Amino acid sequence: MSICGEEEEDSPETAGSSCLSVKSDRSKDKLPEVTNLDPQTQMRGGLQEVLDEHKISLRRRCERVTEGSDETGSGTLLNRIYTELYITEGQSEEVNTQHEVRQLETASKKKTLHDTPIRCQDIFKALPGQQRAIRVVLTNGVAGVGKTFSVQKFTLDWAEGSENQDVGLLVLLSFRELNLIKDEQYSLLTLLHVFHPTLQKVPAEKLAVWKLLFIFDGLDESRLSLDFHNSEVVSDVTQKSSVNLLLTNLIKGNLLPSALVWITSRPAAANQIPPSCVGRVTEVRGFTDAQKEEYFRRRVSDEELSSRIISHIKTSRSLHIMCLIPVFCWITATVLEHMLTTEQRGELPKTLTDLYSHFLLVQIKRKKQKYDEGHETSPQELTEADRKVLLKLGRLAFEQLEKGNIMFYQEDLEQCGLDVTEASVYSGVCTEIFKRESVIFQKTVYCFVHLSVQGFLAAVYMFHCYTSRNPEILDDFLGKDYSYSSLDDFLGRTVEISLKSKNGHLDLLVRFLHGLSLESNQRLLGGLPGWPDNSPEIIQRAINNLKEMNSDEISPDRSINIFHCLMEMNDHSVHQEIQEFLKSENRSEKELSVIHCSALAYMLQMSEEILDELDLEKYNTSEEGRRRLIPTVRNCRKARLWDCSLSEISCASLASALKSNPSHLRELQLTDNELQDSGVKLLCDFLESPHCRLETLRVGSCSLSEISCASLASALKSNPSHLRKLDLGCNKMQHSGMKLLCDFLESPHCRLETLRLWLCSLSEISCASLASSLKSNPSHLRELQLTRNDLLDSGVKLLCGYLESPGCRLETLGLGSCSLSEISCAGLVSALKSNPFHLRELDLSDNNNLKDSGVKLLCGFLESQHCRLETLRLWGCTLSEISCASLASTLKTNPSHLRELDLSENRIQDSGVKLLCGFLESPHCRLEILGLLDCSLSEISCASLASALKSNPSHLRELDLSNNKLQDSGVKLLSGLLENPHCRLEFLRLM
Repeated sequence: MSICGEEEEDSPETAGSSCLSVKSDRSKDKLPEVTNLDPQTQMRGGLQEVLDEHKISLRRRCERVTEGSDETGSGTLLNRIYTELYITEGQSEEVNTQHEVRQLETASKKKTLHDTPIRCQDIFKALPGQQRAIRVVLTNGVAGVGKTFSVQKFTLDWAEGSENQDVGLLVLLSFRELNLIKDEQYSLLTLLHVFHPTLQKVPAEKLAVWKLLFIFDGLDESRLSLDFHNSEVVSDVTQKSSVNLLLTNLIKGNLLPSALVWITSRPAAANQIPPSCVGRVTEVRGFTDAQKEEYFRRRVSDEELSSRIISHIKTSRSLHIMCLIPVFCWITATVLEHMLTTEQRGELPKTLTDLYSHFLLVQIKRKKQKYDEGHETSPQELTEADRKVLLKLGRLAFEQLEKGNIMFYQEDLEQCGLDVTEASVYSGVCTEIFKRESVIFQKTVYCFVHLSVQGFLAAVYMFHCYTSRNPEILDDFLGKDYSYSSLDDFLGRTVEISLKSKNGHLDLLVRFLHGLSLESNQRLLGGLPGWPDNSPEIIQRAINNLKEMNSDEISPDRSINIFHCLMEMNDHSVHQEIQEFLKSENRSEKELSVIHCSALAYMLQMSEEILDELDLEKYNTSEEGRRRLIPTVRNCRKARLWDCSLSEISCASLASALKSNPSHLRELQLTDNELQDSGVKLLCDFLESPHCRLETLRVGSCSLSEISCASLASALKSNPSHLRKLDLGCNKMQHSGMKLLCDFLESPHCRLETLRLWLCSLSEISCASLASSLKSNPSHLRELQLTRNDLLDSGVKLLCGYLESPGCRLETLGLGSCSLSEISCAGLVSALKSNPFHLRELDLSDNNNLKDSGVKLLCGFLESQHCRLETLRLWGCTLSEISCASLASTLKTNPSHLRELDLSENRIQDSGVKLLCGFLESPHCRLEILGLLDCSLSEISCASLASALKSNPSHLRELDLSNNKLQDSGVKLLSGLLENPHCRLEFLRLM
């Protein structure tokens, strides 16, 4: 039921290419109201008759569709085979970077939890809660997925009076028709008269008052030069201009500003229309699993037979995925129905190559029966005419595939020496795989029924060129300096070339080439001359080449096609090894090759279960192997890609994976990768997606600059409500970058709880911007990490304005290595005493000028009865025993909350430790971690500690006494503590 194109009135060869859903209340024919006149009144004076004729014409054009290229002229009633498809607002983000077959694979994993489906008849109606008028709609979808059928169904329902009767006049035009007049001058009125002769009597003034709908089908087939930057305005329907100007002015709203416009396109061509001109973007995603089954049950009337077909498709992942598109369902049904109802059954195909080989043979056999008056022949008995036409078709497929074309004109065929009329009548091959359509002026356009058929025939032609040693073709494709003396060299070179394609347009060709190398598939197509009898050794060499192929400069997404090539060669060893790996309990011990990683990436992202965590450090593989695992991000909740040497290519692959299914991911760890500004920009496309639900983002040590901050801030502002943790540490953000980030922080929808900005080259000026932003939205942040920035006392003073804010709920504050002095302590104490309830962790380490006087001031906060501090870090602050006296005295008055105290790298000496022990032996002391590394201690401190901890041994878990001259006698004293049955010490460091 689905092929490229649309059915023209009185043109039996043509067919629709897609489908969608419709069920609605029937209503009587009517036209849109203008002022207070009803539609019937508007049509007086003979125009109602014109409209009726127009509807009859459209109904004839759209009511029947054909499958394949059925030339009987009857076709099938659209309403009988029409199966609903899934249409959603918005589109997949990677539509311009992925080949369409790859998009089908990712689409098969899309979860629709956050999508609202739209009926095609409601394409111009706002969704619930949307307060906007929709004038221009752009509908995307891969080839054959349902675009043209949806247009036909919409048009048919309007023409029959069952839907959208508020539309006064519907005008259906295809770009393949418009291509034929692209160099001529028309007014919009005469354009309508030419393409819809039934509208000859419609006057210009009616176009301005009727509610018009223009449908432009197949933008990807356009050979017009749509220039939306041209300033020339066309506003009169009788004004002659180029077709390009007519269309751009109609879309922009200069011409008939109230007219509705619907444009359909394959994804890669959709960006020809500027987003500012489009009111709604929709995507046709294809059949769901249930709709696939519905199609086969409609298509195959025998219930048992349809059930067997459905069961078989489910056994092959490749076939099941491709059945997202209706045209592939038709191909599959054609092959399987034939094989299951004839004596020549054999094993049912499970690979694409096997299926398409059978499809070609079925069509040959059917046409032979038709043209040879039913004479039964073996499908392998190709005539010379068959061979010639098939190879000419293959050449056309190959040459146009290289150019990226799917629609062809007479001159394209002539360049390949192809006489389509002769081929249709005598070869019995063309008509089911190659479509001829008569459009306006009886001009003809051609296409294959689907791009996969084009890829298969291109592969047949390429394989023939190899076996017949055609240097002209092979040298152009493989390179003149490349040797292709053996099959494995030839196949390996084709893979290398295909992997360099940015959008993978050669991927299917290469998969089919590997499938055609098998004797089983060659036997099916044995009528082609020159096909070799390949030895198992050569085939095994080709398989080994695939497994060992280096692709460190290739996108990880593209590398997965290597695994697909193995599957087409019926080599399931890698697949089986990965299945065993996934069942294994000791995965970290299993060394994975790069092809293992490609297979694992494919299998994990296609799994029905969402992977809880992807941690690349846990996989025993090479750096390239880890990069090949990146696409798995599509199907996990946490992705930890720490230190993976991500290049810009890897970042592009990561961005594609993230954008393709953003709703699962909650944590993304990219620390210590050279992302640079270009990588961050790609990442931001994911962050600003309305479906992004990311809660934790870590991009520390990623070589970010203020440019990256601008991209991040913009993306996060557009989707601020989900992110809870942001780590930007060790990036040279500087003040300009911080200021940009503050735009996100002060957003009323920002819910950030953790912000880490350690070592970001920030200054006291940065503190002014940060404090101002946080004061405007203070209640969510729980952790602020500013360690190793040159903030100075003046910077901290600015931050204190935020800390004393009654809305501040900060629990963790890191100000280590910030060039602070006792002045900062005075400001902090004042701010914290005014809002002491929330802070749990304070890090002031490595501030040399803090000194004893600073700690004494800090004690004013610690002794507050409302202080709930649990962690205090003061290592490297030039403290002495005086600080220990202040701390011990203060903590004894409020001892129950502190859990960690770090005084390392201060000269507190034995006398200082002795003072601290007064706090440690307090019955209310709950300290669990004590750091006294490099504090100029001796065995005397060990005696004090052992005594204090014996009286209160049950809480301390970690004690660090490293780099002190404790000697054996000191350690012996500590050993007595360890023997205490109430001692709970887990870590004792004495290095």
